[in-house]
Amino acid sequence: MRLFHIIAPDAWADAVAKGEYRPSSLDTEGFVHFSFAGQVAATANLRYGDEADLVVVEVDPGAVAAELRVEDSYGSGTEFPHLYGAIPTAAARAVVPLTRDAHGDWTFTPGAASAAASPDR
Repeated sequence: MRLFHIIAPDAWADAVAKGEYRPSSLDTEGFVHFSFAGQVAATANLRYGDEADLVVVEVDPGAVAAELRVEDSYGSGTEFPHLYGAIPTAAARAVVPLTRDAHGDWTFTPGAASAAASPDR
């Protein structure tokens, strides 16, 4: 299973320095939002259309200790992966920049121009 988390590049850099990422959703909703590869672009366009710069962190689900659930938490009929704990930055496989197409929409290609995700990988 390939899991992806959308994040601002500076927020990921801060997380790497701390060794884990704890987004506000962990406190407000109890979990960290993830997407499957085919969901990343739509999620980025729906939730982060006004952001200037985004990256997608691919996380190894076998390298996280917290519970991972695939669920439809909002009754939309679409299931998304959710992690019920912080993301350890050592679990990151790659960091992939999101780009925009000619219409200004975010696009995503898994594995494109990935960079080292953390010092451990």
